Amino acid sequence: MQMKRMAVSMTLLGGLAATPALAALKPGDPAPDFTSEASVGGKDFSFSLADALKRGPVVLYFYPKSFTKGCTIEAHEFAEAADSFAAAGATLIGMSKDTIETQRKFSSEECRDKFPVAADPALSVIRSYDAVRIAPTASGEIVSDRISYVIGPDGKVLYSYVDPAPDKHIENTLAVVKQWREQHKN
Repeated sequence: MQMKRMAVSMTLLGGLAATPALAALKPGDPAPDFTSEASVGGKDFSFSLADALKRGPVVLYFYPKSFTKGCTIEAHEFAEAADSFAAAGATLIGMSKDTIETQRKFSSEECRDKFPVAADPALSVIRSYDAVRIAPTASGEIVSDRISYVIGPDGKVLYSYVDPAPDKHIENTLAVVKQWREQHKN
């Protein structure tokens, strides 16, 4: 399965060698707790996973780099679906290794003030979620892979999805959140 995913990744990237996350957390795994600097609508705050989980499931999606083509497309699509995630009781947050200054601008311009993005320039949260990828550049920059997680209020991973293309991340995570909501109506 890992080899197939790597082959698909290389095909989608036009043959550029990218090292995808090889060990994304699986359903049932405990989600590492974290608190991170984040921004929504250009305003900074401290995002706490533990606090967000008290309100319901959390959709945590990692993306390689703010203001790049695929990451901008993904941010737009998550922004369009933000109300649907909220209606299903989920908190939505994106994260990359970008600085809080970059995230402040990205949250307003590309996330359209609809949901927060967190900064992890030290890669500590990204590493704890097995979301590290070496970018296909001459410098081999370390970034986060494109991985989406749905984390249940119990702190366990309900769903994980790894794909360098942003296409299915929103659809898949929203379906899981809606299914969770249906099972937890009371």
